[in-house]
Amino acid sequence: MLNEQLLNVVKSMQKAEITGYHSYQMIAKKVKDQHNKSLILKMAGEEMKHYHIWKSYTKMDIKPDRLQLLIYSISNFVFGFTFTLKIMEKLEDKANAQYEKYSTDFPEAKHISEEEEAHEKELIAMLDEERLQYVGSMVLGLNDALVELTGTLAGLSLALQNTKLIALSGLVTGISATLSMMSSEYLSSRSEGADHPFKAATYTGIMYIAAVILLVLPYLLFDSEHYLWALATMLIIVILIILVFTYYVSVAQDLPFKKRFLEMATISISVAAIAFVIGVIVKQVLGIDV
Repeated sequence: MLNEQLLNVVKSMQKAEITGYHSYQMIAKKVKDQHNKSLILKMAGEEMKHYHIWKSYTKMDIKPDRLQLLIYSISNFVFGFTFTLKIMEKLEDKANAQYEKYSTDFPEAKHISEEEEAHEKELIAMLDEERLQYVGSMVLGLNDALVELTGTLAGLSLALQNTKLIALSGLVTGISATLSMMSSEYLSSRSEGADHPFKAATYTGIMYIAAVILLVLPYLLFDSEHYLWALATMLIIVILIILVFTYYVSVAQDLPFKKRFLEMATISISVAAIAFVIGVIVKQVLGIDV
C-alpha cells in the first residue's frame, strides 16, 4: 500500500506518460510521411506501456495535461514535429531524473527511465522532416534579410526621417532582394546538383519576405514624425526574430544556442549602427531635407 506522498508521485508520473501518449498521437496525425508517422506512433506505444505500469500502482485512470497538449499542438504547427519532439525529449530527461530518484521504491522506474532515454533518442534520430533539409536555405534567407534590411532601414531612418517614406523604400528594396535571393539560391542549388532547387529557393524566399514584412511593419504603424520609435521597435523585432529562429535551429539540429545567437545579433545590430551613421553623414553632405 502506497503512502499519500508516493501515490502523488506515481500519479504525476502516470499523468506525464498519458500526456506523452496523446501528444505523440496528435503529432502523428499531422505527419504525412509513413516512415515518420510509424516512428512517432512507436513512441506513443512506449508511453502507453509505461502508463499502464504506473496504473498498476494507482488502480485508476488519469487524464492528460490539456494545457501541455495545446502547447505541443501549437509548437508542432509553427515549428514542425522534429522541434516539438526534441522539446518533449528534453522535458522527459527531467522526468527520468525523478524516475532515478524513486527507483528504490519502484523497481520499474529505472527500467522505464533507461528504456525512454535509449529508445526515444534513437527514434528521433531516425526522423526525416523536409523543412530541416532546407535549414541552410532558410538561414541564408533570414540572415541576409536581417543584415540587409536592418542596415537599409536604419540608414533611411536618419536620411528620410519619415516613417511612410522609409516603409515604402524598405518594401521596394525588400521585395526586389527577395526575388534576387530566390533566383541566386535556385541557380546555386541547381549547379550543386540538389534534388529540389525550387524548394530551396522557395524556403529562402519565404524567410526573406517574412523578415521584410516584420521589419517594415513598425514604420507602417508609427506616425511619420516618430521614425526613431519605429527604428527602436524594428531593432527589438530583429533581436526577437534572431532569438526564436536560433533557438529553433539549435533544438532541431542539436547545435549550441548562445554562441550562434550572440554572433547573429552582434552582426545585425552592428550593421544597423554603421548604416545609421552613414545615413547621418549622407544627409549632411548632400544637404537633403525631406
